Amino acid sequence: MATTVSRAPPPSSLPSGIEAHPIQFTGSGREYFRVWIVNVLLGIVTLGLYTPWARRRTAQYFYSHTQVAGSPLEFVAEQRRMVLGFLAFAGLYLAYQLAVETGQQLATSLLMFGFALLAPFLWASAMRFRLGATRWRGIRLAFTASWREVYTASWPVFAIAAVWTATFLAAAALSPAMPTGIAEQPGSVTRLPAWGGRTLALLGGGAVLTLLCVIRLEFNYRRLLVARTRVGGHGGHWKPRYRDFVRVWLATVGFFLLCALLVALAAVVLTGGSMALRPHLPGAAGGGVAGMIVLALVALLAGLLALVVASLPARAYRDARMFQLVWNNVGISHIARSKTRLRTAAYVWLRLKNLLLTWLTLGLYRPFAMVSEYAAKVESVTLYLKGGTDQLAGELVRQQGAFGDAAADVFGLDLIG
Repeated sequence: MATTVSRAPPPSSLPSGIEAHPIQFTGSGREYFRVWIVNVLLGIVTLGLYTPWARRRTAQYFYSHTQVAGSPLEFVAEQRRMVLGFLAFAGLYLAYQLAVETGQQLATSLLMFGFALLAPFLWASAMRFRLGATRWRGIRLAFTASWREVYTASWPVFAIAAVWTATFLAAAALSPAMPTGIAEQPGSVTRLPAWGGRTLALLGGGAVLTLLCVIRLEFNYRRLLVARTRVGGHGGHWKPRYRDFVRVWLATVGFFLLCALLVALAAVVLTGGSMALRPHLPGAAGGGVAGMIVLALVALLAGLLALVVASLPARAYRDARMFQLVWNNVGISHIARSKTRLRTAAYVWLRLKNLLLTWLTLGLYRPFAMVSEYAAKVESVTLYLKGGTDQLAGELVRQQGAFGDAAADVFGLDLIG
C-alpha cells in the first residue's frame, strides 16, 4: 500500500508571513457516545422521524470540537430547514416504494427518471446548505456554483444512462430470436439473451465506461465544490487533475483484487473443514436435499461476508488516498494552503480495527469508531495561512459583506440538510 506522508516544516523554515496551524479535534469517543445513544434511542422511538434533529446534534458536536487556527467551527443550520429537507426526501422515497410495491411500472420509471434529473439539484442544495451553515470566527462559507455549472458537471450521470442503453440494445441485437410459434403474442419475436463472447465483451466495456464516468463525476463535483466555495471574499483553489483520480481508483481496484484473492485462499482452506462437517448436516448422510440446501445457504452467506471483508480494506485505502490527494492540493485563493500527514496503512488498519470492535460489541463501538476516524483525518491536516490569524479573520469579515446572507436566496432553496 502506498503511503503519502507530508510533515509540516518547522516554523523557522516557513516563508516570511506564513504561519502553520495544525487542526485539532478536542472531542472523545466517550463524550460522543452520549450524543449517539440518545440519537439512536429517540430514532427508534419516533420510527426515524428524529433523524433531522439527530443529524444536527451530531454536526454540532463534531464542528464545535474542531479547532481551526485556535477557534472552533460552528454549525448554525436552522432546524426547520433540516426537517423540511428530510420530509421532502422521505416523501419522494415513499412514493417510489409505493409505485414499486403496487406494480405501477410507468410511475416507477417516471420517478427513476425524475431522481436522475434531480440528483445534481439535490447534491448542490446539500452543499449550499452545509457550507451556508458553517461559520468560523463569524465568517460565513458559501457554495456559489450556478445551476448551469452544476448540471454541466453532472454530465457523467447522463453518460452512464446512455452507455447502458446502448449496451442493452447492442446485446439484444446480438441475441437469437425466439421462434415465433412460442412468442408471447402472435407476430412478436422476443430475443433471448446469449451469453457469448461478444455479449460479455459488451458488458465488460459498459462496466469500464461506467467506472470512468463515476470517477469523472467525483472529480467534477469535488473540483466544483472547492472552486466555487467562497470564504469571505475569497474563492477556493483547486490543483488535482482527472488522471490523478484515475490513478487512485486503479490502485484501489488492484488492492481490492489482492484482498479478494487473499479472502478466496482463506475460503478454500476453510472449505476443506466445512466439507468434513457435511455428513453431520441434516439429511446429508444420505445425500438428502436438506443438507444441500443448508450448504447452499451457508455458501451464500459466506460469499456475502467475504465480499464485505474483501471490499473494506480497499474502501479504506481509497478514502485515505483521496483525502491525501485533495488536502495536499487545495487552498483558499492566495491566503491559505493545506497539507496532510495522514498515513494510508495506519488509516486502513484503524478502519479494520474499528469494524472488528463494532462487530464484537454488536454496534456499541460505532461512536468510538466514528470519532477515531474523524480525528485521524482532521488532526493530520495543517493549514498554512498568510498573515496573522486575527488580521486575516478581520479582512475576511470585511470582504464578505452581506454576500453570505444573500447567497442561499440567490443560488438555491437550501432544502436538503
